[in-house]
Amino acid sequence: MIRHGSTRIDPKRRATLDYKKKQFATPSFKQQDYPHRLNLYHVPPTAEIRLEDFEQWAIDRLRILAELEACSFRNKTPTETADHIKPLLDKWLRLDANSSSAQGSTDIRLQDQRRKDHYSHFILRLAFSSTEDLRRRFTRVEAALFRLRFQTENARERQDFVASLSLDWEAVSEQEKRTLAQDLLNATPSLKKSDVEEGGWFKVDFETVPELVEARRVFVKGGKAYVPSKEQMSIVLADFHDRLEQGLELTARALPRLDEDDRLSPILNHLSNNFAVPDSTLADSDTTLSGATINASSIDPLSAHFPLCMRNLHMTLRKNNHLKHFGRFQYTLFLKGLGLTMEDCLIFWRQSFKLITDETFNKEYRYNIRHVYGDVGGDAVRRGRGYSPLSCQKILTEHPPGSGESHGCPYRHFSIDNLTSLLQVTGVNDRDVLRGVKEDVDKKRFHIACNRVFEWAHKGEIRQVKEDGTWKAADLDTIVHPNTYFKRSYLLKRGLAGDSGPSQADHMEM
Repeated sequence: MIRHGSTRIDPKRRATLDYKKKQFATPSFKQQDYPHRLNLYHVPPTAEIRLEDFEQWAIDRLRILAELEACSFRNKTPTETADHIKPLLDKWLRLDANSSSAQGSTDIRLQDQRRKDHYSHFILRLAFSSTEDLRRRFTRVEAALFRLRFQTENARERQDFVASLSLDWEAVSEQEKRTLAQDLLNATPSLKKSDVEEGGWFKVDFETVPELVEARRVFVKGGKAYVPSKEQMSIVLADFHDRLEQGLELTARALPRLDEDDRLSPILNHLSNNFAVPDSTLADSDTTLSGATINASSIDPLSAHFPLCMRNLHMTLRKNNHLKHFGRFQYTLFLKGLGLTMEDCLIFWRQSFKLITDETFNKEYRYNIRHVYGDVGGDAVRRGRGYSPLSCQKILTEHPPGSGESHGCPYRHFSIDNLTSLLQVTGVNDRDVLRGVKEDVDKKRFHIACNRVFEWAHKGEIRQVKEDGTWKAADLDTIVHPNTYFKRSYLLKRGLAGDSGPSQADHMEM
């Protein structure tokens, strides 16, 4: 059902407040209090924060939103989504209840948590309000996050929060409830007669609860929907949705003034780009595999654990005994991320380039490999130990392959026929998986297609570690880095001997 919000802003109307009064007004900064864990984000924050916090808080929230969207794309049930997101929320965007502290909502720890939540929401509003598609996606995942938090909130604190909202609803009197008792019972089959008689009821305009009306879970009379108190989440969520849509449209109209701020614009642009696939760097722990031998001669057997992008590069290298520049760059960084030393990497490439002489190799290729490892080059390159392995986001967005090149992401840069053929060559023959990959690619969900193939190829191992409890939910979050794909595949296939699970690449790049 289409929601026709009365608060939607007419794009042709000008703001009622003179823009000069807003642009040249004396700024006022206020430290806000957060009496409740939940927040409708109606009032923007006004206090000063450090630029580093501005960036990091937004990144942490983006991790959660990206995982929520991935859960939706992978058709996880609400229970599975909640189980998957909870440890990630505890790690990146923790919000504790007032009852967790003896001081209640005045506890500094709770205030800091809620301040980060408040600011990160509005920072991402700036990043995702520029286009209709970004606004729609942001609204959907933020509403999903709010729903998850509302459902898991302490009952007493949830009621205190709802009471503070002053929503446009009217309590149904006892007399009216008795008069309509049979109609209310017929319209809400999930309720017992005692629930109808003893429970609380509210009257709201039926347009505010379209999902309840569509599912025929409420009684409608005279344009009013009679909602039982147990369904109040639908009313609050509808209000949250409408407020957020209105706020995003207002933000979109104010965005042009931010273009002059060369501190914030690059950060906001990068955040909006990362909404497709969160960017990440490789943690040092992801380059270490206990019991694994990583050298020039072990790459061929280890390639069975490679993601499709790297497996395609490896197969092309073995077929042609050569890769073009960006293919070599992408693959060398991946091998470096596996833990392959520079000396072994030089041996690997020399053995792979069988059709050239030692002199040609040393003259045309040796320096580039050493430069990637930070052995030669400028001071900045050497201090940083060379380049970091490319994440999925960088592979998807930077240096698209041209004719005769093999780098990039097959899910994005291959035709669907060539992609299907490559998947079948690597052993993916399940029709349902191939159909799902095609749907993901058509909808530009490239990293979801890759995760779909991973889950199919390791379905037995994933089921086992879940049943054993040897891996936590956070250890199986959405893969957004080729090296994380390799490490997770290697650990799953080897039976987890001596390991409790992998660590996902934790730090996003900016």
